[in-house]
Amino acid sequence: MPTDFRLVGTDTFRGSLTTASLGPVQLSTMAYSSFSSIRTPRLIRVSDPECIQLALVRSGPHIIEQNRRNAPARPGELLLFDSSRPFDSYADGEALLLQIPRSVLPLRGHRFDPVLARPLPGDRGTGRLLAEFLTRVARDGYERLRQDATRLGTVALDLAAAVLADHLDRAADLPADSRQHVLYLRITAFVQCHLGDPALTPGEVAAAHHISLRSLHRLFQQHGTSIGAWIRSRRLERCRRDLADPRKSRIPIHAIAARWGYPRPGDFTRAFRTAYGITPSDYREQEQRAGALGPWGGRQDRGSVCELAAGMTDSAGAFELGDVIEDRI
Repeated sequence: MPTDFRLVGTDTFRGSLTTASLGPVQLSTMAYSSFSSIRTPRLIRVSDPECIQLALVRSGPHIIEQNRRNAPARPGELLLFDSSRPFDSYADGEALLLQIPRSVLPLRGHRFDPVLARPLPGDRGTGRLLAEFLTRVARDGYERLRQDATRLGTVALDLAAAVLADHLDRAADLPADSRQHVLYLRITAFVQCHLGDPALTPGEVAAAHHISLRSLHRLFQQHGTSIGAWIRSRRLERCRRDLADPRKSRIPIHAIAARWGYPRPGDFTRAFRTAYGITPSDYREQEQRAGALGPWGGRQDRGSVCELAAGMTDSAGAFELGDVIEDRI
């Protein structure tokens, strides 16, 4: 996308750019010293990819002026601009840029004027889901993700569309499958944040998301599991990670179980043995003998972003977006 590029306050530009095609969308990791850029009507006539650009600011000041609106964005905020309209911008720092062709955006036919050049929160709601997802994709490295690129791109597209739809008050206009995907991610993130509550029930989960219990069960059935089984598997997996972590070797097993929603040690031991074919104490001893093989202790690596995307269609064992969010709480 051609722009007029100018350095600000220096004669030397320093920067880096890594770009990956994720199926229908493109994600870029960018770092740069101070510069300004201008996209004029003439440059738009020369070349226009007809894309919606959604930037996640990671550090430094970022300002864009478009649609008669001047928007300074802070780290953690999302900023939307349109390749088909003139803009002026200034940036110094780091950002992730998601480029979405308008032809694939589920909100085709809608005008984006209300959200153009307007900082959107990346720390709550669907904005947080999108920000955490993009950050994890970039952190895991694009080369490792090539075989899952299309699936990851579909997740990114659905989340981005949901963010825009929420701020345009057009959530009902999203395709049904996109709404279902995003709802599933919202629910799994919510559950991950409340795993330590032994009173967490499917009814509470449904009420928190303003859906019926029947709809909740149907949603998880589409992913090859049930809400009860999913909660149980995530609790057990959290316990298993803690038991394998040498940094937590002095924490009593019953305390680890209680932290993740098992207040009664006997119930936890039975559930763990049923799931893994070994008692919690024997598993911890086994992992301590094996030694810490990775930064998270024991044999268990952190789930990859590929498993994250797989969680949208696979069964209960898959790593979920909520893992990313829970780590920051």
